[in-house]
Amino acid sequence: MGAQPSVPPAATSLPEMSLPEMSLPEWLVLAILSQQPAHGFAIAQLTAPDGDLGRVWQLPKAVVYRAIGRLHDAKLIAADGTEPGLGPQRTVYAATPTGRAAAGRWLRTPVEHVREIRSQLLLKLALLDRADEDPSDLLRAQRAVLEPIAEAIEASQARSVGFDATLLAWRRATAVAALDFLDRIAPAEPR
Repeated sequence: MGAQPSVPPAATSLPEMSLPEMSLPEWLVLAILSQQPAHGFAIAQLTAPDGDLGRVWQLPKAVVYRAIGRLHDAKLIAADGTEPGLGPQRTVYAATPTGRAAAGRWLRTPVEHVREIRSQLLLKLALLDRADEDPSDLLRAQRAVLEPIAEAIEASQARSVGFDATLLAWRRATAVAALDFLDRIAPAEPR
């Protein structure tokens, strides 16, 4: 996954800066903290198997805390106070303006591969829903990315034999299913 996704021009007003290479867990933690300050334990609960986001993508606590450390080192999040609890005080983190802008760009950038629909795109849609934001632009952009992929696969199928033909048949079926999925969840266009 690239560190700087392609961005629609209106996604943010802050200039782009060079970001470190970031993993999906880091993007997820950054997006959560860009929506609302939280401590690591609260993020781990959201991304646990029974958490709101864990239904889509699960992060073990250790991965959450490692992501927080990397994001803090990159100055994409900062400590925003502490929350007392039964155990030690918990540090609450919030996205910095640069972190919020990067998370906003990431949330509105379509995924590049069909295989990323299940993980990245569903997470982005869940996060946009949590923020009560309209996903229409993302869904349109995602369709624009997937259509040429499906067409290229279809064009290659006729020339394929053996396992290559089997693999292309699988890729075509998943690309068509992904396009159907986008059609089913896209809000109706105003007439």
